[in-house]
Amino acid sequence: MKLLLDTQMLLWLAAGTLPNEAETLVLDVDNKLYFSSVSIWKICIDKSFGRDDFKVNSEALRSSLLDNRDQELSITSLHILSVNDPPQIHKNPFDRMPIAQPKTEGILLLTSDSDLREHTGPRIFVPKR
Repeated sequence: MKLLLDTQMLLWLAAGTLPNEAETLVLDVDNKLYFSSVSIWKICIDKSFGRDDFKVNSEALRSSLLDNRDQELSITSLHILSVNDPPQIHKNPFDRMPIAQPKTEGILLLTSDSDLREHTGPRIFVPKR
């Protein structure tokens, strides 16, 4: 199974605090992990604003993900065209792209965003924490 980890999942992964359900999926060798370039961008920006929950070194996180053979998902024009298709849950583009990318790529989004619990798309998984 292909899994796209949203920004919060990446932060929990870096901190070693993934919810049990998510950790099971992430550690399953049959699953292929993806991370969005948008998440790295968001971590850099939020860290520069001094947010306490974004203390992770984004360069080290990206390197670690790539060293682990996780796949970086860059933004394409198809992803951009899809940002209007998801439910209008989020106005923030950092939060909309991780909804559009898995839809376009056929990847399961691994997220903790409670706003997505109402999303009826089959590619959204919200682990309990």
